Amino acid sequence: MPTDHSSGLPGFDVRWSGGQEHWTTRLNGEVDLFLWHKPAAADVPFRGTILFVHGSSMASQPTFDLSVPGRPDSSAMDWFRARGFDTWTMDNEGYGRSSKHRNINFDIANGADDLAAATEYILPRARSQQLMLYGISSGALKAALFAQRHPGRVARLALDAFVWTGEGSPTLAKRRERMAEWTGSNRRNIDRDFVYSIFNRDHPGTAEDRVIDAFAQAILTLDNSMPTGTYVDMCAKLPVVDPAKIQAATIVMRGEHDGIASIEDLIAFFLKLPNQDKQFSVMRGISHASFQQKNYYNVYHILHAFFTEPAQVYG
Repeated sequence: MPTDHSSGLPGFDVRWSGGQEHWTTRLNGEVDLFLWHKPAAADVPFRGTILFVHGSSMASQPTFDLSVPGRPDSSAMDWFRARGFDTWTMDNEGYGRSSKHRNINFDIANGADDLAAATEYILPRARSQQLMLYGISSGALKAALFAQRHPGRVARLALDAFVWTGEGSPTLAKRRERMAEWTGSNRRNIDRDFVYSIFNRDHPGTAEDRVIDAFAQAILTLDNSMPTGTYVDMCAKLPVVDPAKIQAATIVMRGEHDGIASIEDLIAFFLKLPNQDKQFSVMRGISHASFQQKNYYNVYHILHAFFTEPAQVYG
């Protein structure tokens, strides 16, 4: 029987407000990409432009702009815009409000192509010449591959819940047991229990049930299935990123309890990054989906510090 995941949020209504809807296209108009923009607050100094990149099992707005009653600053986009950042996010092809019609599994490389199209749209409208890029889970892989391909567009790169080779990952080892399922279809079904499994597979208790339930409700408002491409890539095709080719200043953010990658795998990646403006942060009490955790303010703090690091005068 399915578990009862009542959130204690009677009448909770999934809606997003205070932002601006944008659209761009790829492949000569065949693919429509949805973008969501929340401009920097007008009463604080401008600090830069952030593009947030979502993971394998959720679209952009539930991940980065979800307001939960009784949870202050639940929307990362709102928290960062209040501190002077122009904030953008997008639904990759196959997710949320973007096109889903092509007969492909929407893999990591395709997601990096989406980011190329999105940044071509954003940068002419931005107040900064380069972007700050944050990606989580497979979104971190997409962001890293995009930064590798387009170094001139990225000033600072944040990789959260990242994996490089997959060696030593309990999450990917378990996921490989279902490879026939992932390779046999372009999409996989999701439901509320699946969303709970994201939080409970590593270390139950790092996120509040009411937050997970609101997150699940927001995800399922937009999608009842997700592409399989990122799962296939992460289980069978890693590494898809070459750290030696990433020129941007980079932070690797690893939740203490996150099973998507071993510490050893991430440190090996970190050591190969050529830009010595780089950081490695272990986030205490965090598993996966860090913005939805109980310690989300710690995640905001780490990311904000990296994105506001003073310009170097010697190097």
